[in-house]
Amino acid sequence: MLLLYNVGIKLYFLLIRLASFFNKKAKLWIKGRKNSALIRYPESIWFHFASLGEFEQGRPVLEQMRSLNPGVKVVITFFSPSGYEVRKNTPLADAVYYLPLDTRKNAVEFIEIINPKLAIFTKYEYWYHFFNQLHQRDIPLYIISGIFRPGQIFFKWYGGLHRHILGFVSCFFVQDERSAQLLRDIGINNAMVSGDTRFDRVWANAQQPKPISVVEAFKNGKNIFVAGSTWPADEKLASVLTRIYPDWKFIFAPHEITEDKINDLVDLLPKNSVIRYSQIPSSAPHLSTYQTLIIDNIGMLSSLYQYGEIAFIGGGFGVGIHNTLEAAAFGLPVIFGPNYSKFKEAHDLVDLKAGFSISDEAGLKAIVHQLIDDKEFYAESSKKISTYVREHTGATKTIIDYINAPS
Repeated sequence: MLLLYNVGIKLYFLLIRLASFFNKKAKLWIKGRKNSALIRYPESIWFHFASLGEFEQGRPVLEQMRSLNPGVKVVITFFSPSGYEVRKNTPLADAVYYLPLDTRKNAVEFIEIINPKLAIFTKYEYWYHFFNQLHQRDIPLYIISGIFRPGQIFFKWYGGLHRHILGFVSCFFVQDERSAQLLRDIGINNAMVSGDTRFDRVWANAQQPKPISVVEAFKNGKNIFVAGSTWPADEKLASVLTRIYPDWKFIFAPHEITEDKINDLVDLLPKNSVIRYSQIPSSAPHLSTYQTLIIDNIGMLSSLYQYGEIAFIGGGFGVGIHNTLEAAAFGLPVIFGPNYSKFKEAHDLVDLKAGFSISDEAGLKAIVHQLIDDKEFYAESSKKISTYVREHTGATKTIIDYINAPS
């Protein structure tokens, strides 16, 4: 099985290399790993994140570990360009790299150079050679905010190698009891139900949000519908609302901000009603006259929700919804597409009637109409969703207390 794994890793690399000739993300993936010059450290704490979402999820633990270990270098790795390119200059790390391809040679070299005293991976990504090398060197390896589902390869008859990879982990901090039970069923007994660190991150952000003067001027006392991390299928639906509710303001923060994607979104909206964030002049006295603001940059979304009343979270008509909790922490009822099965918090919010899954335009119109017209229903949904986030904080403290406990 290890032979097949190694062949698969190399095949994946070749496919990415081929894709790099016509795909920008693939090109960055290849280029970033080729040009990475590692800095040798006498000791470090290594954090790995698949992408930007996992960085924000693990950030509370990262901040705490950096604060509690002021003399120790912090190394961050990302698998995806969407994480690395946005956070490559984060002040929370002494060095930020792309994760090298998971070969034995790369794992040995990387770990010997950064010399971690412990490694923390957020939510997922299980790499045989990196995990094995950490294990052989008795370097503690923690998975935080882990979540497991029966359909994953670990629980299949052919998942022997992947179950073996799990055996290299020192402790799993999982989001729910179901995940812990799935691990116990395959003989993995070092799992602790700590919850999801995203709750700590989004709740802290909601208590002290960064003000955005441009958005305040745009809002000008009106209600705002925030469409966050949207894809074309989401935008096609949400844009319909701009004509139904002309007295509302709309903010779209697309997941991809290429020029062609932004232009396609603009074409869906009423003419002369749209302004792009990047095109707002330093002095914009007439900003409040626009109905729709398009955020054509990365990194603002978590602060945008403070100005909203209702949120539409993108991704539910594709591979899966994006972060609902950033909006939920501000008390915004959240709406999303049908593909949310992998997200525990989305199921919880639907059960609470504070999150609403829709599958078509009619469903979107119906729930928005109810939230706008039934003020009691809106208030109850808003209260439920913010309470849900607050009551699920605390995972960071559980994790930090365990990692820093005397051995």
